[in-house]
Amino acid sequence: MGSDEERKLRMQISITMNTYWVSPSYFPQIKASNLEPRTKIQQQFSSKPNSTTDFSTDISEKIESLPFHVKSITSTSNPFVKHCLKLRQNSSYRHSHGSVLVVGSTPIREIYSFQERVQGRPITLDCLLVLDEAHIPEDLNLESVRLVRISSMVMKKLSGLQSIDSIEMIALMKIPSTFHSVDDDFPEEDCTTWFQNAHRILVLDGIQDPGNLGTLLRSAMAFGWGGAFLLPGCCDPFNEKALRASRGASFQLPLVSGGWLHLDALRNHYSMKMLAGHPANDQKTRRIFKLTRDFTDSLSDTPLCLVLGSEGGGLSVKAKDASELVSIPMAGEFESLNVSIAGGIFLYMLQPENHKDLSSG
Repeated sequence: MGSDEERKLRMQISITMNTYWVSPSYFPQIKASNLEPRTKIQQQFSSKPNSTTDFSTDISEKIESLPFHVKSITSTSNPFVKHCLKLRQNSSYRHSHGSVLVVGSTPIREIYSFQERVQGRPITLDCLLVLDEAHIPEDLNLESVRLVRISSMVMKKLSGLQSIDSIEMIALMKIPSTFHSVDDDFPEEDCTTWFQNAHRILVLDGIQDPGNLGTLLRSAMAFGWGGAFLLPGCCDPFNEKALRASRGASFQLPLVSGGWLHLDALRNHYSMKMLAGHPANDQKTRRIFKLTRDFTDSLSDTPLCLVLGSEGGGLSVKAKDASELVSIPMAGEFESLNVSIAGGIFLYMLQPENHKDLSSG
């Protein structure tokens, strides 16, 4: 290739490409000897970069979008595959990039359906990775979505599943605007922007198991709760297992990740009562209410926060001190239920009145 043609191609690359290192293997028409082993392309940010981003890291941390000409990926060593894999495996990497890997047709469809039905807008995807030979769904509005075919080996690598018989799609999505991560330097009035409806808020106190957390978020969504507040110690709601258990609820239910300072601001602003699920056989003399119909009916007009504690340690001392304790009446001799099962019962019994009417109708 002549020097003029090479200069033109280099200029086209610098204009067209986004944020990544470009390997010479992407451009076979340029001899490898004419390029440095890694040619750095200037990054253009759509938003302010995360202050902790290390720009000296390797290629897997630089690729945020595929080269414009790539229509399929067959190799698990592809830099974009490494980027997607790290999004699935690493919470801090995921949040620093603001992107999530959603595995499977079912959660993708549920998120799409919710966005179209409730939010009145089509699904927003950065990229849809579709298994080779798989049918592209006709019911999804994918006109402006980039589609890339991937091999079964790549699908297996990205999904983290031993069997991909039921997995045909993986979506790269932005973390939704309904998710808020707050720090100590926040104006108290900001809490009014977290939830569109703060009449019923689920508070998770150190829920570490992603399956339990995802199931609780899905139950909260199903029973019409206004959102969930994640106290320190909770796992990431965009963790792969949490996403699988929530079946898309992490993208639909407003979520806030913060501390007791922020929860107190929310509670005080809306004059919310704090209830906490707790075993009935606690030996302490403090009163524990029973989750009965009469009890829940008496609270139908009262804004509530329901606190559920961790799987192993239960409620934190702070949660116990700040809440009225409530137990689920049980005929058996069990000490307690799994937190996701107990949470489902609490969420159903304490669901908003208008949602009860819809359910019974």
